[in-house]
Amino acid sequence: MRSLSTWRAVQKLVRVGLWPFLLYAVLWWFFLTSPLAHGLIERALFDHLTGVTPARIGVWGLLALLACIHVARMGAFFAKTYGEETFRYVAQALLRKNIVANVLRRPGAQPLPVSPGDALNRLRDDVAELADFPTWLPHSLGHVTGAVVAAVIMFTIHPTITLVAVAPMVAIFFVGRYTMKRVVQHWKTSRETTGAVTGFLGQVLDAVQAIKIADAQADVSAHFYALNKARRKANLKNSLLLQLLEGLWANIGDLSLAIVLLLAARAMQAGTFTVGDFALFSGYVWLVMEGPDTIGGFMADYQTQAVSIGRMLELQPDAPPETLVEPGPVYVRGAPPSVPHVHKSAAHRLEMVEATGLTYIHPGSGRGIEDVALRLGRGSFTVVTGPVRPGKAAALAVLVGLVPRGGGQIRWNGERVDDPASFFIPPRSAYTAQVPLLFSETLKDNVLMGLPQETVDVQAAIRMAVLEQDVEQLPHGLETVVGPRGVKLSGGQAQRTAAARMFARDPELLVLDDLSSALDVETERALWERLFEQRSATCLVVSHRRAALRRADHIVVLQDGRVEAQGHLDELLETCEEMQLLWRNVTPNQQEIAHDP
Repeated sequence: MRSLSTWRAVQKLVRVGLWPFLLYAVLWWFFLTSPLAHGLIERALFDHLTGVTPARIGVWGLLALLACIHVARMGAFFAKTYGEETFRYVAQALLRKNIVANVLRRPGAQPLPVSPGDALNRLRDDVAELADFPTWLPHSLGHVTGAVVAAVIMFTIHPTITLVAVAPMVAIFFVGRYTMKRVVQHWKTSRETTGAVTGFLGQVLDAVQAIKIADAQADVSAHFYALNKARRKANLKNSLLLQLLEGLWANIGDLSLAIVLLLAARAMQAGTFTVGDFALFSGYVWLVMEGPDTIGGFMADYQTQAVSIGRMLELQPDAPPETLVEPGPVYVRGAPPSVPHVHKSAAHRLEMVEATGLTYIHPGSGRGIEDVALRLGRGSFTVVTGPVRPGKAAALAVLVGLVPRGGGQIRWNGERVDDPASFFIPPRSAYTAQVPLLFSETLKDNVLMGLPQETVDVQAAIRMAVLEQDVEQLPHGLETVVGPRGVKLSGGQAQRTAAARMFARDPELLVLDDLSSALDVETERALWERLFEQRSATCLVVSHRRAALRRADHIVVLQDGRVEAQGHLDELLETCEEMQLLWRNVTPNQQEIAHDP
């Protein structure tokens, strides 16, 4: 089972944010233990005023000491807050950076292990939970130090009152220990039910059209109500138990103080207890109470860390657990460094890509490809086609590393490629999916997608994608915001925007999964013509369209995940029954009929 110990994670996080953590730890420890000195000064002050034990520095000296302690505590509190919040920020930033980096290292076609809504919930709440846990260490140390020293001082003054006052706190500590497992279970259930609600809400927002078409609004609402009801029950149980324990602690403090009052009155009458002793006990009771309270809270929070760590590791199932807290730069101040732009050079030049024995079987359906071979020479146009079944897109995905390769070899200019996912990237290669993903940014930003504008000829990329007339009709041209997933664009416009994004990177190899599926024939023909104006363009395309098949130098016909036949269109139309069937089933429009052989 994949796991990461809580203490190992804490150690790594503290190392990354060491200096702000030390600042917080020292100052918070001082803040929590300074009431010890405050109680001793108050005792000396009241004993001086009642004439029991005159103070050498007098009343004003004692008051000055109290004032200095209060000022020092105020300064320590504000400074520790800076260290504490800085450490939390650094720790959260590191965790989120590592999780996102590990997600991005996964094969691109593999979905998240959980719904996007649940993933965001984990990136927010579980990350915050683990990043906050190290701050418990100075907090617990300060409270325990204060409690132990206060109990010792109280015991030296009056052992009987001390033991009677502390006894209820010890009893409540064991009550807290007894309920710890239940607290952790309620907390875990609360997180899981909250994740279910946010995950389902994200799915609903992505499927609004499907829900309307199916007239399923009532069913969706009922399911959403059921999920919220489960979350409400879980949160109610969790909050009720926590508030019950907090109430017990608050009342036990009042009970202990009441015991001190009753016993102190008798002791004062007997002359064995002074007003100063009473003042000290009144303050120290709360210090002593914070010790077991903090230990109980620390132990309960420690138990919940394993849950949060496990939930975060589920987001990166393919990465070693240690990478969750792997140290790395976190830019707290100033702008982060710019992403380096890789300029195209002779080292990226493509002469030949050869793939043999490519195999991939989808773990869910058992379908995929087996023993597929591809050979792509510089400037060639290769089309992968076949029946409407899984396999064609999988062949492209395996080649560029979007799904894990189950077998086979890939060579670029004769050199073996062991990690296609990191190798087949611009400027070597670029990939465009059949349903491209666009972001709710401007059309220009979707084309650039992080590239420095001065390094890209955006207008040339727009023209090559046959998008210039569409841009002119948009309300703000290239500065038009396309909406989530490009909803403000038509299907063809979204495909051509993705194509422009690919062209802007000037890759050696263009990999396109049915790019022209949403294009009319005239636009498709213009796109291929403009692409082949770039004589060095090397293309690997999935398509059933006649315009693409006619232009192909080489066609690979896949049937049930295997290569059925390959060759030129004229040859396949004579020898391959599957190709003949595909060609007949493609419904040409009038513009294509005139060009049919």
